[in-house]
Amino acid sequence: MKCVGVIANCSKPDAKQVLQVVSRRADELGLKLVTTGETCGLLPDVEHVDPEALAGTSDILMVFGGDGTMLSAVRSLGDSDVPLLGVNLGSLGFMTSVPQESAVLALEVIAAGTYTTSTRSTALCRLYRNGTVLETYRSLNDVVVGWGESARVVAFSVFINGDKVTAYLCDGVIISTPTGSTGHQLSAGGPIVHPESPVFVVNVICPHTLSTRPIVVPDNSVIGVHVTETQKELILAVDGQESRRVQQADLIEIERSPQNVKFLHLPGYNYFTVLRHKLGWRGSVK
Repeated sequence: MKCVGVIANCSKPDAKQVLQVVSRRADELGLKLVTTGETCGLLPDVEHVDPEALAGTSDILMVFGGDGTMLSAVRSLGDSDVPLLGVNLGSLGFMTSVPQESAVLALEVIAAGTYTTSTRSTALCRLYRNGTVLETYRSLNDVVVGWGESARVVAFSVFINGDKVTAYLCDGVIISTPTGSTGHQLSAGGPIVHPESPVFVVNVICPHTLSTRPIVVPDNSVIGVHVTETQKELILAVDGQESRRVQQADLIEIERSPQNVKFLHLPGYNYFTVLRHKLGWRGSVK
């Protein structure tokens, strides 16, 4: 019997109804459901486990919500290699590839084992202060350094494998994985990168020069972001889920993590179909 873990964004209006339908169909298919946290309130009749036990209990994790819920689910899995299948209960959702109306179909695909898979790289981020590692994070989407308590710009120096790229006067810096290229990176003018490409994207938020452009580098690179000058405390944000205060002279290093994340999709899944649908691409109009 396959054991399917379930995590949902309980604030979504349709979450309760969708999960109840999924629970009934899981019983019919002989699938065991388990859940944890707030989702237990929407699935009172399935087995409840502690959050730290979910990864060890589940063969597959179904995530109901949007990309934020997927990112939270990845964090909850820790070092586990349990694959995730995302059901979109939101509006955009690049990582939640299954539409809400296909949630039952997704269960049937899990039961039959006919899903397709895609492997997503993750980034390892270290924050240094005075040569000492303060924190280590893992990111599926992006690492962002910026914001703060005033509107003053900040000076950063960016290095690739120890070689200086340039210095930026700007509001912040984004380093994203291919999966994260359709998130904050995209809204800051970055390129869309196929999620299985072996690269990182380095982009700058509101640079004070028109010549600044995003940079794509191999993901075997070590990217260094040095806070060279700031008159305010900054925020280091990882996937929009974790944050830490950053100050002048701090160094943030990003490299590819040895750990990947596996996503499951319905048969026939195509990334470019998702892009056309999510971004409203219509092609040339004659």
